[in-house]
Amino acid sequence: MKNILPKTIEDLKNTEYSSRNVKNEIRENLVRKLSAGEDLFPGVHGFNETVIPQIETAVLSGQDMILLGERGQAKSRIIRELVNLLDPQIPIIENCDINDDPLKPICKSCKDQLKNNGDKTPITWLKKEDRFSEKLATPDVSVSDMIGDIDPIKITEGRYLGDELAIHYGMIPRANRKIFCINEIPDLTERIQVSLFNIMQERDVQIKGYQVRLPLDIFLVATANPEDYTNRGRIITPLKDRYGAQIRTHYPETVDDELKIVLQEYKKFTDSEKNVSIPDFMAQIVGEITYLARNSPEINQRSGVSLRVTIANYESLISAAFKRSIRSGTITHSKVSDLQELIPSTVGKIEVETVEENQEIRIIKELIDRATLNVFSRIYSIDDFENSIKAFDNGASVTVGASVKRPELLESCSEIPGLIEICRNSLNTSEDEALESALEFALEGLHLSGKIGKLNNIYS
Repeated sequence: MKNILPKTIEDLKNTEYSSRNVKNEIRENLVRKLSAGEDLFPGVHGFNETVIPQIETAVLSGQDMILLGERGQAKSRIIRELVNLLDPQIPIIENCDINDDPLKPICKSCKDQLKNNGDKTPITWLKKEDRFSEKLATPDVSVSDMIGDIDPIKITEGRYLGDELAIHYGMIPRANRKIFCINEIPDLTERIQVSLFNIMQERDVQIKGYQVRLPLDIFLVATANPEDYTNRGRIITPLKDRYGAQIRTHYPETVDDELKIVLQEYKKFTDSEKNVSIPDFMAQIVGEITYLARNSPEINQRSGVSLRVTIANYESLISAAFKRSIRSGTITHSKVSDLQELIPSTVGKIEVETVEENQEIRIIKELIDRATLNVFSRIYSIDDFENSIKAFDNGASVTVGASVKRPELLESCSEIPGLIEICRNSLNTSEDEALESALEFALEGLHLSGKIGKLNNIYS
């Protein structure tokens, strides 16, 4: 039988509930989770030794924070996960615009209601999922949007301009007792940033010159891209000074961490999931492409190479193999020849440094080749293929491509000493479909290593 939640202040007073501000609430829940060894940010990989410890310190210090990092570094995801540090639900006075605490109301409307109704004042409950407010900063955001404005309708009803009840509250006052996030805060005009000073320090609201003392209870978080300091705007120094902690995020430091994120984030479709398999070496190539791009002098590193590149490329790799599966009516493994399908999902997500036109395709193709060679070198040793290379030197050849059926490929590769055995030993399965993919990968790796030639789809 479910516990019945209190419906009035009188009922609430008969419980163990006690008022506490949102920062103390988050802090106490963090302490409990740390003591229990719980995962604070499930689904966030690669930050355990860097970003997450800094967030823990900021929360334990009761500090508002800015997450500073390039696009696709999980800033928004981390902030939304902070909701898990809130209580499951909290009581608020019913119909209050700013979620007033029943035991410590701050708005005039709630104080008047409490004066008239006393402990019979009705309350309701706010779930933690509803205690996160977010605003994407744009240059057209106004003070009215963020703070509030005088409501002309209430003035016509007889309210005075300086009356708190004449105010229509903006997003920040309505985020009272919540986590409030401003995404891309440098995009706010300097005038709007200035309007946040009192909110962040004194916690009072000033509207049209009328000061309304509202001790708001808000955990303020912001995100920013370093490029924004010079591209579109900047965070003015007095505002940065009011944020307690500035935490720098980063891209995954290893390909394995990158792929962990990809495997949980990519769009899944039942039909392609059943009919397509992605060998580990193909997934590694997809991650390696992004890793190389982040270190390429031909790509603008100030704008970053987002993790979304890896996710989109992984999705494209699945779809390329799925097309073959549809036509053949069989289960298919992705192959090296599918990698050309990654160009459209990559080209729009990187910015090249060269001033020459149409260089993006060349750069991406080179990244694909280098990634393939790097992964090949990690899995195989050239010495293992000594006999195979000799066979090619003596005139052997293998043709690959959509027109070549699997039995034909396996038959031609069986004439190359050691090739099939080496590839099969590197797999965790005996399926011919996987072997076909591994053979094509090995042939391409030998070609990129300069050991065998390639003309169109013929290795020789």
